[in-house]
Amino acid sequence: MPPSNASTRALLGGHAPATFLRRFWQKEAHLVRSAVPGFAGLFTREALFALAGRGDVESRLVVRSRGSWKMDHGPFPRAHFKALPATGWTLLVQGVNLHSDAADALLRRFAFLPYARLDDLMVSYAAPGGGVGPHFDSYDVFLLQGEGRRRWRYGRQVDLSLKPGLPVKILRRFTPEMDAVLAPGDMLYLPPSYAHDGVALDACTTYSIGFRAASRNEIAKAFLDHLRDELALDGRFADPDLKPSDEPARIAEPMQRRVDSILRGIRWDRAATARFLGIFLSEPKPDVYFDPPASRLSK
Repeated sequence: MPPSNASTRALLGGHAPATFLRRFWQKEAHLVRSAVPGFAGLFTREALFALAGRGDVESRLVVRSRGSWKMDHGPFPRAHFKALPATGWTLLVQGVNLHSDAADALLRRFAFLPYARLDDLMVSYAAPGGGVGPHFDSYDVFLLQGEGRRRWRYGRQVDLSLKPGLPVKILRRFTPEMDAVLAPGDMLYLPPSYAHDGVALDACTTYSIGFRAASRNEIAKAFLDHLRDELALDGRFADPDLKPSDEPARIAEPMQRRVDSILRGIRWDRAATARFLGIFLSEPKPDVYFDPPASRLSK
């Protein structure tokens, strides 16, 4: 069942979806207090640890210690968490909407946006001081606070260069414009490329609703792969009128013209584009297609 107009307006800080999209979507950040009143998260710490121990759930663990960063990939046995320090680490569990009806229902509260743009719901559990460092995301993200408090510093930033040699994508220079502490039920929307850094003030969870945003180059490559499978060009390259060559190492003009003629025979229409898009959005994609941001695991 789609969310009610009243709950969607509350989620967006009193704005109708059309107003939110016009004023904020891919334009500027938007902080909403009590976006989901009474929300304190959907998963306990133990439930997240259990998900992170499963082989069919994608999870990462980011630990900062004495200025250095380490990232490990799950699944993680329970004993792994017992050995962690009291502060400075974050567990990220991806795609929780695939394993929980309540998480799927939360994701669908954002149904004022096309499902084709929705990616998944990721949950991060952070010990006090935990975070993944200052970074930027390549697409829109809503950061809904569960239990505990997290401090977010964020803002537009021109210099998006990254520190080299780290397992997470951290900005070389971070110059935030805004500073806000999110309590349970608060939510922060960030457009693509907004620099931000979230640090847990208490043990806390953050629910990250992310969106698909393949680059134009990635879409083009995928479409060309699709066309390769769909093409039905008959025949083979032929040159029955070939003349003796004085420069055998040169790709002669007649050969260029023949190949150009073959390639000009490749055609597609709107229906072919629609078929490709349905396949592209339905099949699981390698991480490179959607370039998840650092807060969504820095893949």
